[in-house]
Amino acid sequence: MRRTSDKPPPEWDPRSGEVLSDQIEAYDRVRRRCPVAYSDYLGWSLFRHEDVVRALEDHHTFSSVVSTHLSVPSGMDPPAHTAYRQLIEQHFDPSRVEAFEPLCRTISADLVANLKREAEIDLVTQLAQLFAIQIQCAFLGWPARLHGPLLLWVRKNHRATLARDTKAMAAIALEFDGYISELLEERLDAGPDAPDDITTELLRQKIEGRLLNHEEIVSILRNWTVGELGTITACVGILVHYLAEKSDLQQQLRESPYLLPAAIDEILRIHAPLISNRRVTTTEVDIGGRKIGAGERITLMWASANRDEAVFGDPDEFRLDRDPSQNLLYGRGIHVCPGAQLARLELRVVMEELLKATRQIALAPGRTPEIAVYPASGFSSLIARIS
Repeated sequence: MRRTSDKPPPEWDPRSGEVLSDQIEAYDRVRRRCPVAYSDYLGWSLFRHEDVVRALEDHHTFSSVVSTHLSVPSGMDPPAHTAYRQLIEQHFDPSRVEAFEPLCRTISADLVANLKREAEIDLVTQLAQLFAIQIQCAFLGWPARLHGPLLLWVRKNHRATLARDTKAMAAIALEFDGYISELLEERLDAGPDAPDDITTELLRQKIEGRLLNHEEIVSILRNWTVGELGTITACVGILVHYLAEKSDLQQQLRESPYLLPAAIDEILRIHAPLISNRRVTTTEVDIGGRKIGAGERITLMWASANRDEAVFGDPDEFRLDRDPSQNLLYGRGIHVCPGAQLARLELRVVMEELLKATRQIALAPGRTPEIAVYPASGFSSLIARIS
């Protein structure tokens, strides 16, 4: 185990005003200057594409067990990870994802129809956040009464995570447990009349010959909810902002919506909706020319790796012909996002509905977008006008 005295002095500050004022640009600078950089807040951060890919593909050296709290399955390594992963992948079967499209389209169309035209609106709070909440509840079979509480919960969780307030994080986790416990009790009480949804299915699923316990179900649903609400909100905000600034591309996608899947992945490569993930070393390792001891915290900087010049050339150049296998938007290795197909469907549909129902999306003059800060990405506020 590396001793504290062996650690170098901090080589960057992830929470400095300079970094938080424009995270994407700041990560570019650090990647070019010090691609494996140490900070007191994040431990060792990997900024280059090749280093992040190495950590993703070598789960023996870079463990995902980074917390004392159960995290199914993202916070697990094989062999424990394998069985849970197989169980979860069943819920993202292609046929189920495809069957969700009509409801996804109805939710998207209704939200877009309710946006005021020719007036200043906040596309984060009035579209992106509402879409993320409603689409997640719809896919999981959760009632509309949870829309408001979940939105508040996500905001509190973000503040506590940023502050590394472990006491607040524990209280927030218990609050979420309460929401899930209520849903589970309702389904248990209903017995055979319980709603036919994923939450009910989890109550009936087995792992290694036994039913999933309460803690495991809560962990699975918490991971889905936190990931979905935060990243889908960020994705919609990033996509709308990018197209509002690029009117020619906006019109091209309006006229040729078949280009949307590749365009969405490329825009989200340029501006990542997820900043980072964590790992911990299981043994001493040399990566990027730095020797890192066992038991060290590692942060995989998605928002930098997907902009690495060594792989993508000019990171800000928008191209529809890039090799999709190089894009780390949905990860790689054993922890690649199991819901990637669902997320792609959701983003495609909401952007199709927004573009179909509008002639122009433009940022409001004099209203600077409010950039979200670590651990979030995207925008906290995006004032725009649509017509």
